[in-house]
Amino acid sequence: MTSPRPASAAVVVASNRAADGVYADETGPLIVETLRSWGFEVGDAVVVHDGDPVGVAIGEALASGVAAVVTTGGTGITPTDRTPEATRPHLDRELPGVAEALRAAGVAKGVPTAVLSRGLAGVAGTAVVVNLPGSRGGVKDGLAVLADVLPHAVDQLRGGDHPGSAS
Repeated sequence: MTSPRPASAAVVVASNRAADGVYADETGPLIVETLRSWGFEVGDAVVVHDGDPVGVAIGEALASGVAAVVTTGGTGITPTDRTPEATRPHLDRELPGVAEALRAAGVAKGVPTAVLSRGLAGVAGTAVVVNLPGSRGGVKDGLAVLADVLPHAVDQLRGGDHPGSAS
């Protein structure tokens, strides 16, 4: 990254069962560890119930000035999966290519149901917000897609150079 200080990020986990202590969340720590390995400053994941609490957590992260918010969970089609609805009001511009690439990565890994993910990606002010699915495999696949994309997008939003196409 070209900026003088590392970019900060936040991780929001949408899981009723993890929020209720039924089981320990495994996806949030995986995202946190990965973001740190990419050079982001990031605290522990925030685990909240599906629905409105996700939107509140995203809003709080954005208000704190982070450069990226990555969510996990709540992107499917069950009645409680409401992460896209909680995310969309925060977005100034959507990045449909990122969301499409995340779904395509799951399908390419042999998970045809990845197309059911309704996750969004977009820009909220000067931050990038990305919804990942709630499964550990879906998160790993999503992080592989984001490895080059997220740091580059954050750098651009922070005023970094916009290199031309390699083709």
